[in-house]
Amino acid sequence: MFSFINNSKIFSITSKAPKYVFFIFVIVLCIGLIEALVLSPKDYIQSHSVRIMYVHVPSAWIAVGIFLFIGILSFGSLIFKNKNFSIISKSLAPSGLIFNITALVTGSIWGKPTWGTWWAWDSRITSMLILCLFYFMYILAWRIIEDKTRADQITSIIAIFGLINIPIIKFSVDWWSTLHQPSSIKLMENSTIHPSMLLPLTLMTAAFALFSILIFLMKYNTELIKIKNKGLDRL
Repeated sequence: MFSFINNSKIFSITSKAPKYVFFIFVIVLCIGLIEALVLSPKDYIQSHSVRIMYVHVPSAWIAVGIFLFIGILSFGSLIFKNKNFSIISKSLAPSGLIFNITALVTGSIWGKPTWGTWWAWDSRITSMLILCLFYFMYILAWRIIEDKTRADQITSIIAIFGLINIPIIKFSVDWWSTLHQPSSIKLMENSTIHPSMLLPLTLMTAAFALFSILIFLMKYNTELIKIKNKGLDRL
């Protein structure tokens, strides 16, 4: 089933999607910014610096989520030998890297007034830096390896090895004594974040997710055009 996916049919859908995604993204982002910068309260300890959270946390979530998805697709690519898995993974990587860097930069900006330093070799921060290095290796391998079949194999291996870092990022604040605060939002337990802060955080996460989808679609459409120019109609 995975071996016979018609590029033309996929492109007819994905080529039209960006304008709709962009429209929804702008609306959600504007609402999210108003909630985050104007309507949400300041923290009683961190004051207005807590507003960095509305960029930092969604960026970190999306960076980790995208790499997790890339790792799963890469595992499927090695097993099923399906090129579409590789193209999707390759198209997701740029937005994942952007959000990973954004999370590191905003974390440093937030750390200065909170911890008194721009950078600390905290387990959560260090594991996010390692994730960023995996993103760089993944994207670089696609660029420097001319044999695309070999590039597919090597990038898949990089992504699968990178999956080891995902649970480390998630549980680092529980496994080690760190400066980074524990998670305030928990799926299986009661969250400790106030609803007035949860709403803008949710909206900004949705906006960033839409932005990552927009970048993905543009990159994915470019890859499909390259395949079409080579005269290949099926992946």
